Formats: sequence, structure tokens, C-alpha cells
Amino acid sequence: DLLLLAYQTDMTRVFTFMVAREYSEMVFTHLGHKDPYHPLTHHRGDPIRKRQAGEIDVFHASLFGEFLAKLKATQEADGSSMLDNSLLVYGAGMGDGDVHSQWNIPVALIGGAGGIKGGRHIAYKQGTPMSNLHVTMLNKLGMPTESFGKSSGELDLSLSA
Repeated sequence: DLLLLAYQTDMTRVFTFMVAREYSEMVFTHLGHKDPYHPLTHHRGDPIRKRQAGEIDVFHASLFGEFLAKLKATQEADGSSMLDNSLLVYGAGMGDGDVHSQWNIPVALIGGAGGIKGGRHIAYKQGTPMSNLHVTMLNKLGMPTESFGKSSGELDLSLSA
């Protein structure tokens, strides 16, 4: 709600929101869990622990979905929604928390800003720097950028699933 208010008042249109520290000892008792989240991500293939970690991920995604619904329901001066004029990145810090893998990190781009075609799944070659996504987003949003971090260029968004 505070982020939505910041958007509405134009205090900012840029934010980073981390649901929990990456090493969270929070126990999601409301989901029926007894173990903290972080140890559940180190499941070592145990299907129960994998399911419980997944349930927490789904819970977090549902909270983000509520925020998206509020953005979509909030009208801008030009009649479009705040979601239409936003580009949000939702994802994880690792591809596989069990082994701290930096590959195949799940990321979703949401919103209408930048003219990025949605409704697709694009898989890039292993080793593609995540910072290429940031360079691409900055350029699509009208902020010319050649490099960011260890980027090697823009992502090819013409690819399809």
C-alpha cells in the first residue's frame, strides 16, 4: 500500500522490494509449516520440503499479485492504469536454492511500459548475464545504456518460446 501511495503521489516510480532477507528464519505457521523458509530451500531432493518451499513462494507471489491488482485498478491522468505505465521485475535471487545455483533464475516482467511484448517464455543461453536484462529494460524505458555491471549487451526480445 505504501508503494502504491508513492506511485500515486509521484514520490517515486522506482523501487526495490525484498519480501524477506534471502536468509530468512521465518516460519510460515499460517501455511502449516514448522521449519523456517531458508532451510526448506535446502531440500536435498526431499519432496515434502520442496513442496513447503514452493507453498511459501506461491504465498509471496499472491501478495505481489495483490499489489499488481491495485496498480491495475489505479487510473492515471491519461486514463491508463498504473500497471500499464509500469515495468516490474519479479523473480528470485537463485535458480536453485538447494545448491545456490546462479543459472536459470526465474524472472517475470510485468506491466506495459517499454513496449515489451508479454505472454511469452524466453529462455536464454546459459551464461547470459542477468545484467543484460537491466540494460534492455533501461533502453526500452528511454534511458540509453550500453552496459550495466557485467552485461554483454541487450537481450534479444524477438525470441519466442
